[in-house]
This record gives sequence, C-alpha cells and structure tokens, in this order.
Amino acid sequence: MRCPHCSQMDDKVLESRQNSSGSTIRRRRECNSCGYRFTSYERIEDKPLMVIKRDGRREPFDLNKLGRGIRSCTEKLKISENQIDTLLQSIEDAIMLKVGSKREIASSDIGDEALKQLREVDLVAYVRFAAVYKAFNDLGQFIAEIQKLGKELG
Repeated sequence: MRCPHCSQMDDKVLESRQNSSGSTIRRRRECNSCGYRFTSYERIEDKPLMVIKRDGRREPFDLNKLGRGIRSCTEKLKISENQIDTLLQSIEDAIMLKVGSKREIASSDIGDEALKQLREVDLVAYVRFAAVYKAFNDLGQFIAEIQKLGKELG
C-alpha cells in the first residue's frame, strides 16, 4: 500500500483486527522507507443481488418487498411473525444458493421459490400468493389451481 507520507509502496502490517460484525478489517501499517505509521481499512465489495424483471429491467433484490407480499397473503391466517421471518430467511437462503456467484436471478425464480415454501406453511396463503404471482384474472384460474393442489395432495 502506498505510504500517505512519502508515497513509497514498501510497508509492513503491524496489526490486523476485524470489526465486531466481521465485515471490515483494520490494519495498522508502518512504512519501511520513512517509518510513518498509518491505518488502512479493508472491506468486502458487496455486489447486490439483481433481479431480472419480466420486462428485462434489473433492480436490486429487496427482501422487504418480498416480505410485504408474503405478509399480505398471510393476513388473518394463523401464521406468526416469527414463522414469516423464518420463511423469508429460508426463501432468501434458497435464492442465494441458486444464484451462486452470478448475482442475478429472474423474478419468476423468486416467485417459484416463494410458492414452493409457502405451500409447506399454509395452503390458503399459497393460493393467495399464486393469485397475485400468476396474475389470476377470473374464478376459473382459482378453481384450476385449487384442483391441481387437491390432486397433488390427495
């Protein structure tokens, strides 16, 4: 690292410490040319997960947005806030495993994962979420989805 005092590139690290969250490393350095001591900080470059929307636009993944959708479809059902938080964490973990280092995912993949996991929690919430996600626009689509569920379960 370049010395801020004499601009030489020759230094040694005297001490390294992580911050409490582990996201930053503080290094105490000493220039081998002039003896000047200085501190540097290193942090991981956090590239946000990008969602590829149906129209091709890209936007950062927002767990809160998914949470609002999940909460709206679980309203007035016997699903605790703790269950919702666990569900959201599980969906996010599955998404992160799926994308790996690509850091991009289609919005349809997020919706599919949410449906898959909601189905395990509550079937009414599943149908409510599916109605919005799959853009049901008539009663026939609701009936078809419920019949499909019935066949798969029974």
